[in-house]
Amino acid sequence: MSEFDVIVKGGTVVTASETMRADVGIKDGRITALAENLAGSAARVVDATGRYVMPGGIDSHCHIEQPSSTGGRNAETWESGTRSAACGGTTTVIAFSSQEKGEGVLSQVMAYHEKARRACIDYSFHIIVSDPTDAVVADELPGLIESGLRSIKLFMTYPKNRVDDREILRIFEVARRHGALVCVHAESHDAIMYMTEKLLAAGLGQTKYHAWCKPALVEREATTRVIMLAELMDQPIQIFHVTCEEAAEEIRRAQARGLKVFAETCPQYFVLTADDLDADQRDGARLICSPAPRSVEDQQALWKHVRTGTIGNVTSDHAPYNIDAPDGKFWAGDNAPFSQIANGVPGLETRMPICFHEGVVKGRIDLQQFVALTSTNSARLFGIYPQKGTIAIGADADIVVWDAEKKVRITQDILHHDTDYTPYEGMDVIGWPAVTLSRGRVVWNEGEVDCQAGWGRFLARGPYDYIKPTGRFPTPFNPITGQIEG
Repeated sequence: MSEFDVIVKGGTVVTASETMRADVGIKDGRITALAENLAGSAARVVDATGRYVMPGGIDSHCHIEQPSSTGGRNAETWESGTRSAACGGTTTVIAFSSQEKGEGVLSQVMAYHEKARRACIDYSFHIIVSDPTDAVVADELPGLIESGLRSIKLFMTYPKNRVDDREILRIFEVARRHGALVCVHAESHDAIMYMTEKLLAAGLGQTKYHAWCKPALVEREATTRVIMLAELMDQPIQIFHVTCEEAAEEIRRAQARGLKVFAETCPQYFVLTADDLDADQRDGARLICSPAPRSVEDQQALWKHVRTGTIGNVTSDHAPYNIDAPDGKFWAGDNAPFSQIANGVPGLETRMPICFHEGVVKGRIDLQQFVALTSTNSARLFGIYPQKGTIAIGADADIVVWDAEKKVRITQDILHHDTDYTPYEGMDVIGWPAVTLSRGRVVWNEGEVDCQAGWGRFLARGPYDYIKPTGRFPTPFNPITGQIEG
């Protein structure tokens, strides 16, 4: 019998903290040995000579087989979405179980568990709360959090999803009581609705005006407001998909005050701008996402905040809708205004290559920070480290062998999602995953896919200190306990 199931041999191991020449020994889905010129036999040897050996990517913000609240139908199944993730070097995803207003959250989570059983890689969920009723807050959420779903998503905009400030405080209270992180889509709803009505009334429904209805300041205002509410409740939060200097600066200031406010951004905000929406309706629709792409200056600001740590992880916000389908981007008709075009872009498979090219290849970040941004920081933030997000003895053998020299032109025909387009068509990148291993199983190997529906496991997340509240309130009154302290 072989000592190892797999040895990844001859590569340079890169983690968020170090780089070293080492072989990686894998047994029963876990890393059991790290050594230069590792001795011992293996049933399979993966040749990583001349390549980097990194923790598999963790995409902690992706929408897979999720009912849409803005029209259209999600183009991915759990099988296709996780297959494309694996082909792009990602070995763990955190997707969304969504609540519709008037419904509970428990039944939705149970139904989502059933869909996710066909996942090809490991996964967990965030719980979208759109209607924090007494039953949801008191009866359903506490048990779901204890079951391992330790993150809640809330929207400050979209008519079917948004929660108002009082409802946000209710969600913060249950999250703080039971140990959950709250993730926030921060945009100012009433301002967006007002601007949308005015633009459409003026006959300005083309895709370019999507960016006009939600300029950077609506993101800044909502970010500032939700940080204030989180500070009031001493509740750790993450701001999703930060796009601009204005919002990032508000987050930086909160972090400087010692608040547990975390932030992510996405590849689309590194490479797309509002000018790209100025196209015919079909081409512009391919790029409509929210928040909207910004300016070149905002792209530069995002990289500054990535380098200094304000923004800690890069996710795809994979939200796929087909162009050539009646229930896709144009669910409301071919001539629909920007406000009725399905919102979101696909990106599970291209997340890591674009981040590597724009970050490492262009000299904006180093290899260690690339690993942190695409894997380790998400593992820490969402309570799955060190099982995931690192290469260390005892960790799951989730590994990507990275070819840092490979030149690839991104086109629809090389990708493995079920969406019928990519917003990055024709983009040239340097750096691409050569081999991906999920718990020691090779699922992507030099262009060959060997994903197995049902291989992925649900990751239940127990309590963890990284999101523990600071214990400081702005007044002597503790609104969680109802007591005066100190």
